[in-house]
Amino acid sequence: MPNYPEDVDAVLRALADPTRRAIVERLSVSPAVVSELAAPFSMALPSLLQHLRILEAARVITSTKQGRVRTVTLRPGALDVLHLWLDELRTPAEQRADRLGIHLARTLPKET
Repeated sequence: MPNYPEDVDAVLRALADPTRRAIVERLSVSPAVVSELAAPFSMALPSLLQHLRILEAARVITSTKQGRVRTVTLRPGALDVLHLWLDELRTPAEQRADRLGIHLARTLPKET
C-alpha cells in the first residue's frame, strides 16, 4: 500500500463526507459564523460542530471566537496539498502531451 503524506490523508478523510464538502464549498465564498453554516443542514448543532472539528484537525479551516460568536474561515492554501499530490500522479506521457499542446498553441499560426 502506498505511503502518502499524513496531510494528504487527513484532507482526503475530511473531504470524504458530503456535509464537510458543502461546508468547504460555502467557505470558499467567504468566512461564516457557525449559525450560518448550520442553516442549510438538518442536524443538531453539536453534530455540525463535530464536522467543523474534523475540518479544523485536517487544517482545512480555522475558527476564531469573539464573545459568543465563532467565525469559521477556509485556510488559504489548505487544498494545495491535494493539487500537488495529484500532479505527482500524472504520467510522464500526460506531461509531455501538455507541453506539446502548449508548444503548438504558441507556434501555430492563428486562423483569421
